[in-house]
Amino acid sequence: MNKNPTFTIYTGPMFGSKTTRLIADIDRLKYKKKTVLVLKPSIDKRYDNNFITSHSSIRVPAFCVDSGSQITDLVENTFGLNEKITIAVDEAFMIQDIDVCLIDLYKKGHSIIISTIQLDANEIPFDNIKNLMPFATKIEVCPAVCTMCDSDAYFTAALFEMSGTSQEDRLGSNDKYEPRCFKHYKFYEQT
Repeated sequence: MNKNPTFTIYTGPMFGSKTTRLIADIDRLKYKKKTVLVLKPSIDKRYDNNFITSHSSIRVPAFCVDSGSQITDLVENTFGLNEKITIAVDEAFMIQDIDVCLIDLYKKGHSIIISTIQLDANEIPFDNIKNLMPFATKIEVCPAVCTMCDSDAYFTAALFEMSGTSQEDRLGSNDKYEPRCFKHYKFYEQT
């Protein structure tokens, strides 16, 4: 059993290099000859269906999943109950019941690494990510650069009307979202 599993969360707005950090961790673990199960949400088809891909086109092969139960099945059927591995998940907020699954796998001795945004473009935290935060052994908030100035951006602004838009139609990159600093984000009102 892994006596000291870790639980790392890379979070922040879009374009904050969260996936790049996740891929760097995966690469480092592979050099250490560690077993890493790489996952991404099936719904995320922005770059490639079978890879997690950074905005700068760095790619790693990944299994596509829709739910936490699929992750549990993959771990148990592929590695058994005794082998302790690292589970790396990109865009974790998009996977149903990810919180229940990853907390359970962490408690069983597996290490976890995720990249995710923690707030939607309406400043609403994702419940599944809120539930994971207390279990993290490391949380790194990864700011982007505000598109309106050169300040650190901690928020994601939607460039379209979100109400009435399906979740699948909300997925996108720089054509649908921009990182913004506090000053240039929509809830800020100058006095």
